[in-house]
Amino acid sequence: MSELEQISPFETTEANRKAQVISDVCTELTASNLENAAAILKNEYPFVPRKSIGRSYSTLQTLKIFIRDGFLDRYSGLRMVFPGTLRVLSSRMPEAFSFHKNWKTDECHFAYWELFPTIDHLIPVAREGTNNESNLVTTSMARNAAKANFTIEEIGWKLLPGGDVKVWDGQMSWFSFEVAKDPMLLSDPYIRRWQQAARAVSPVINE
Repeated sequence: MSELEQISPFETTEANRKAQVISDVCTELTASNLENAAAILKNEYPFVPRKSIGRSYSTLQTLKIFIRDGFLDRYSGLRMVFPGTLRVLSSRMPEAFSFHKNWKTDECHFAYWELFPTIDHLIPVAREGTNNESNLVTTSMARNAAKANFTIEEIGWKLLPGGDVKVWDGQMSWFSFEVAKDPMLLSDPYIRRWQQAARAVSPVINE
Protein backbone atom coordinates (compact mmCIF):
# COMPACT_ATOMS: atom_id res chain seq x y z
CA MET A 1 0.00 0.00 0.00
CA SER A 2 1.40 3.40 -0.99
CA GLU A 3 1.57 6.35 1.38
CA LEU A 4 -1.25 7.99 -0.57
CA GLU A 5 -3.51 4.96 -0.08
CA GLN A 6 -2.91 5.12 3.66
CA ILE A 7 -4.32 8.66 3.83
CA SER A 8 -7.95 8.76 4.95
CA PRO A 9 -10.56 9.70 2.29
CA PHE A 10 -11.18 12.96 4.14
CA GLU A 11 -7.53 13.98 3.71
CA THR A 12 -7.09 12.76 0.14
CA THR A 13 -7.19 16.03 -1.76
CA GLU A 14 -5.62 17.11 -5.01
CA ALA A 15 -2.91 18.89 -3.02
CA ASN A 16 -2.10 15.67 -1.15
CA ARG A 17 -1.94 13.79 -4.43
CA LYS A 18 0.58 16.27 -5.78
CA ALA A 19 2.62 16.08 -2.58
CA GLN A 20 2.71 12.31 -3.02
CA VAL A 21 3.97 12.75 -6.58
CA ILE A 22 6.87 14.82 -5.25
CA SER A 23 7.50 12.14 -2.61
CA ASP A 24 7.66 9.49 -5.36
CA VAL A 25 10.04 11.66 -7.36
CA CYS A 26 12.31 12.04 -4.32
CA THR A 27 12.29 8.26 -3.84
CA GLU A 28 13.37 7.72 -7.44
CA LEU A 29 16.14 10.30 -7.14
CA THR A 30 17.40 8.65 -3.96
CA ALA A 31 17.74 5.46 -5.98
CA SER A 32 19.54 7.43 -8.72
CA ASN A 33 16.64 6.83 -11.13
CA LEU A 34 16.66 10.26 -12.73
CA GLU A 35 14.75 9.16 -15.82
CA ASN A 36 12.00 7.56 -13.72
CA ALA A 37 11.74 10.71 -11.60
CA ALA A 38 11.41 12.89 -14.68
CA ALA A 39 8.81 10.52 -16.18
CA ILE A 40 6.70 10.67 -13.02
CA LEU A 41 6.68 14.48 -13.14
CA LYS A 42 5.90 14.54 -16.84
CA ASN A 43 2.97 12.14 -16.48
CA GLU A 44 1.53 13.05 -13.09
CA TYR A 45 2.55 16.65 -12.33
CA PRO A 46 3.77 18.27 -15.56
CA PHE A 47 5.09 21.78 -15.80
CA VAL A 48 2.48 24.09 -17.33
CA PRO A 49 3.67 27.66 -17.97
CA ARG A 50 1.37 30.28 -16.48
CA LYS A 51 1.35 33.52 -18.40
CA SER A 52 0.68 36.72 -16.51
CA ILE A 53 -1.69 38.65 -18.75
CA GLY A 54 -2.97 42.01 -17.60
CA ARG A 55 -6.53 43.10 -18.24
CA SER A 56 -7.88 46.61 -17.94
CA TYR A 57 -11.44 47.84 -17.62
CA SER A 58 -12.95 51.28 -17.70
CA THR A 59 -13.98 52.77 -14.39
CA LEU A 60 -17.62 52.40 -15.42
CA GLN A 61 -17.24 48.73 -16.38
CA THR A 62 -15.55 48.05 -13.06
CA LEU A 63 -18.24 49.86 -11.09
CA LYS A 64 -20.99 47.87 -12.79
CA ILE A 65 -19.43 44.64 -11.51
CA PHE A 66 -19.16 46.09 -7.99
CA ILE A 67 -22.83 47.09 -8.13
CA ARG A 68 -23.89 43.69 -9.46
CA ASP A 69 -22.13 42.09 -6.48
CA GLY A 70 -23.54 44.59 -4.00
CA PHE A 71 -20.04 45.74 -3.04
CA LEU A 72 -19.38 42.38 -1.38
CA ASP A 73 -16.17 40.39 -1.60
CA ARG A 74 -17.39 37.23 -3.33
CA TYR A 75 -14.69 35.14 -1.61
CA SER A 76 -15.17 36.31 1.98
CA GLY A 77 -18.63 37.92 2.04
CA LEU A 78 -17.13 41.07 3.59
CA ARG A 79 -18.32 44.53 2.61
CA MET A 80 -16.13 46.58 0.27
CA VAL A 81 -16.02 50.37 0.03
CA PHE A 82 -16.45 52.46 -3.12
CA PRO A 83 -12.92 53.49 -4.30
CA GLY A 84 -13.85 57.15 -4.60
CA THR A 85 -14.99 57.20 -0.99
CA LEU A 86 -11.63 55.93 0.24
CA ARG A 87 -9.81 58.62 -1.71
CA VAL A 88 -12.07 61.35 -0.37
CA LEU A 89 -11.23 60.18 3.13
CA SER A 90 -7.52 60.37 2.29
CA SER A 91 -8.01 63.84 0.82
CA ARG A 92 -9.75 65.03 3.97
CA MET A 93 -7.51 63.21 6.46
CA PRO A 94 -4.12 62.61 4.78
CA GLU A 95 -2.42 61.58 8.02
CA ALA A 96 -5.16 59.54 9.69
CA PHE A 97 -6.13 57.86 6.40
CA SER A 98 -2.93 57.99 4.41
CA PHE A 99 -2.61 56.96 0.76
CA HIS A 100 0.50 56.22 -1.29
CA LYS A 101 0.34 56.17 -5.09
CA ASN A 102 2.33 52.91 -5.13
CA TRP A 103 0.31 51.43 -2.27
CA LYS A 104 3.39 51.04 -0.05
CA THR A 105 2.13 49.20 3.03
CA ASP A 106 4.27 51.32 5.38
CA GLU A 107 2.74 54.53 4.02
CA CYS A 108 -0.75 53.55 2.87
CA HIS A 109 -3.68 52.86 5.20
CA PHE A 110 -4.41 49.13 5.11
CA ALA A 111 -8.06 49.81 4.32
CA TYR A 112 -6.86 50.15 0.74
CA TRP A 113 -5.91 46.47 0.81
CA GLU A 114 -8.78 45.19 2.95
CA LEU A 115 -11.73 47.28 1.73
CA PHE A 116 -10.79 48.49 -1.75
CA PRO A 117 -12.80 46.43 -4.29
CA THR A 118 -11.21 45.08 -7.42
CA ILE A 119 -12.17 42.66 -10.16
CA ASP A 120 -10.86 39.11 -10.19
CA HIS A 121 -11.18 36.36 -12.78
CA LEU A 122 -12.67 33.23 -11.25
CA ILE A 123 -10.73 31.22 -13.82
CA PRO A 124 -7.53 33.24 -14.31
CA VAL A 125 -6.81 34.63 -17.76
CA ALA A 126 -3.47 32.82 -17.57
CA ARG A 127 -5.49 29.60 -17.26
CA GLU A 128 -7.64 30.44 -20.30
CA GLY A 129 -10.31 32.24 -18.32
CA THR A 130 -12.51 34.65 -20.25
CA ASN A 131 -13.54 38.26 -19.72
CA ASN A 132 -17.22 37.33 -19.68
CA GLU A 133 -19.06 38.87 -16.74
CA SER A 134 -19.82 35.38 -15.43
CA ASN A 135 -16.06 34.95 -14.87
CA LEU A 136 -15.61 38.32 -13.14
CA VAL A 137 -16.17 38.81 -9.42
CA THR A 138 -15.59 41.50 -6.83
CA THR A 139 -12.91 40.91 -4.21
CA SER A 140 -10.48 42.92 -2.10
CA MET A 141 -7.03 43.88 -3.28
CA ALA A 142 -5.53 41.64 -0.61
CA ARG A 143 -7.46 38.55 -1.69
CA ASN A 144 -6.88 39.31 -5.35
CA ALA A 145 -3.14 39.36 -4.71
CA ALA A 146 -3.33 36.16 -2.64
CA LYS A 147 -5.33 34.28 -5.26
CA ALA A 148 -2.97 35.26 -8.10
CA ASN A 149 -3.25 32.73 -10.94
CA PHE A 150 -4.84 29.98 -8.87
CA THR A 151 -8.43 28.76 -9.04
CA ILE A 152 -10.57 28.90 -5.90
CA GLU A 153 -10.64 25.10 -5.80
CA GLU A 154 -6.84 25.00 -5.67
CA ILE A 155 -6.66 27.29 -2.65
CA GLY A 156 -9.76 26.03 -0.86
CA TRP A 157 -11.98 29.09 -1.29
CA LYS A 158 -15.67 29.18 -2.17
CA LEU A 159 -17.63 31.56 -4.36
CA LEU A 160 -20.23 33.34 -2.24
CA PRO A 161 -23.40 35.05 -3.52
CA GLY A 162 -23.35 38.75 -4.23
CA GLY A 163 -25.27 41.31 -2.20
CA ASP A 164 -27.88 43.97 -2.85
CA VAL A 165 -26.57 47.45 -3.63
CA LYS A 166 -29.74 48.88 -2.07
CA VAL A 167 -28.66 47.35 1.23
CA TRP A 168 -24.98 48.29 0.99
CA ASP A 169 -23.66 50.61 -1.71
CA GLY A 170 -20.10 50.85 -0.44
CA GLN A 171 -20.75 54.42 0.76
CA MET A 172 -21.08 55.51 -2.87
CA SER A 173 -24.10 57.69 -2.07
CA TRP A 174 -22.05 59.39 0.67
CA PHE A 175 -19.30 60.00 -1.88
CA SER A 176 -21.75 61.60 -4.32
CA PHE A 177 -23.13 63.83 -1.58
CA GLU A 178 -19.65 64.95 -0.48
CA VAL A 179 -18.54 65.73 -4.03
CA ALA A 180 -21.70 67.75 -4.67
CA LYS A 181 -21.08 69.64 -1.43
CA ASP A 182 -17.41 70.28 -2.20
CA PRO A 183 -16.76 70.43 -5.99
CA MET A 184 -13.08 71.19 -5.28
CA LEU A 185 -12.66 67.46 -4.68
CA LEU A 186 -13.07 67.01 -8.43
CA SER A 187 -9.70 68.68 -9.00
CA ASP A 188 -8.31 65.21 -8.25
CA PRO A 189 -8.57 63.29 -11.58
CA TYR A 190 -9.05 60.00 -9.73
CA ILE A 191 -11.99 61.27 -7.70
CA ARG A 192 -13.45 62.94 -10.80
CA ARG A 193 -13.27 59.66 -12.74
CA TRP A 194 -15.21 57.77 -10.06
CA GLN A 195 -17.72 60.61 -9.75
CA GLN A 196 -18.45 60.37 -13.47
CA ALA A 197 -18.94 56.60 -13.20
CA ALA A 198 -21.19 57.01 -10.15
CA ARG A 199 -23.36 59.50 -12.02
CA ALA A 200 -23.63 57.14 -14.99
CA VAL A 201 -24.97 54.27 -12.85
CA SER A 202 -27.17 56.38 -10.58
CA PRO A 203 -30.39 55.82 -12.61
CA VAL A 204 -29.88 52.07 -12.45
CA ILE A 205 -29.40 52.02 -8.68
CA ASN A 206 -32.40 54.27 -8.07
CA GLU A 207 -34.81 52.25 -10.18
